[in-house]
Amino acid sequence: MANAVKDERVQKTSFITTILRRPEFGALMGALTIFALFSSVDTTTNFGQLGGISGWTDIAAPIGIVAVFVALLMIGGEFDLSTGVMVGTTGLLTGMLVTELGLDIWTSIFIVLVFAAGVGLLNGWLVVTTGLPSFIVTLATFFVLRGANLAVTKQFTGTVRVSGTDEAANFEQAEALFASKIEFGGANFQVSIIWWIFFTILATWILTRTKFGNWIFASGGDANAARNAGVPVIRTKIILFMMTSVAAAFVGIMFVLRLKGMQAGQGVGIEFFYIIAAAVGGTLLTGGMGSAIGATLGAAIMGMAYIGIPYALWDSDWTFTFLGLILFTAVLINSVVSKRAMKGRKK
Repeated sequence: MANAVKDERVQKTSFITTILRRPEFGALMGALTIFALFSSVDTTTNFGQLGGISGWTDIAAPIGIVAVFVALLMIGGEFDLSTGVMVGTTGLLTGMLVTELGLDIWTSIFIVLVFAAGVGLLNGWLVVTTGLPSFIVTLATFFVLRGANLAVTKQFTGTVRVSGTDEAANFEQAEALFASKIEFGGANFQVSIIWWIFFTILATWILTRTKFGNWIFASGGDANAARNAGVPVIRTKIILFMMTSVAAAFVGIMFVLRLKGMQAGQGVGIEFFYIIAAAVGGTLLTGGMGSAIGATLGAAIMGMAYIGIPYALWDSDWTFTFLGLILFTAVLINSVVSKRAMKGRKK
């Protein structure tokens, strides 16, 4: 019997090439490198211990919770520059619903989440109906919310801060769920780390195990081809904007419960942290590729940098410079590795 003719279109991929093709590979290597770097220059010998880990995960968790959904939105080909200010807006709104209207904490949280979903719905609807870049639409939302945060807070409280959230009915229940601490190995970890892990798993499952995940990749890769293939691109993008806004609101609620108040300017500028975490994690700025796990690793890198620099007794004024270098290096490495990996290994 004659040997079957080998189809040149079918090519086996080596294990190494498969690993290199994973969008989070570069972020994993970066996280390990950053961890090793700060462990070696740590003057407290605490960075790699549970006490140090609880410190940098405390910073990384709120970033990571939003970053995983920002990554999904970026994979879908869009940006949201209002996520940072949304954290402050929802925290302030929660506080004012409690202190000004006398609502219990659970009712306030529900209203805030619905409000955030509505803002996300509006952002998504404006993007898909007007054809304007999401950068412009959400930047406008950023300024609208930032101004409202200051004006409304001053009008109702006479200051730029809302406080007294802990006086709400059932506050202790909400605090235990969203803002408590967990003791482990003698170190106190914020419960936010549990939520961070949960949302990372949820976002990963959505991307890799659901039809909606396929729609996200298709919408970001080539929206026109996706539409021709029957993908509901408009619906997909609107849902992604809503998910991102709700994730930011979730973090805002966590902060207001933890701090028992909120400043009007809180959260402004943090939106870039979310985008950096997603980009460092291998999410393409052009859409169509990325992962929630990568965004989580990107958030971990940022948390390690914030704690590692003071532990090394370096000037903390260089923190943002360090993050900028991490962003540029990570994106450059991810780009080079991805291009080489996509060539595959010819047999």
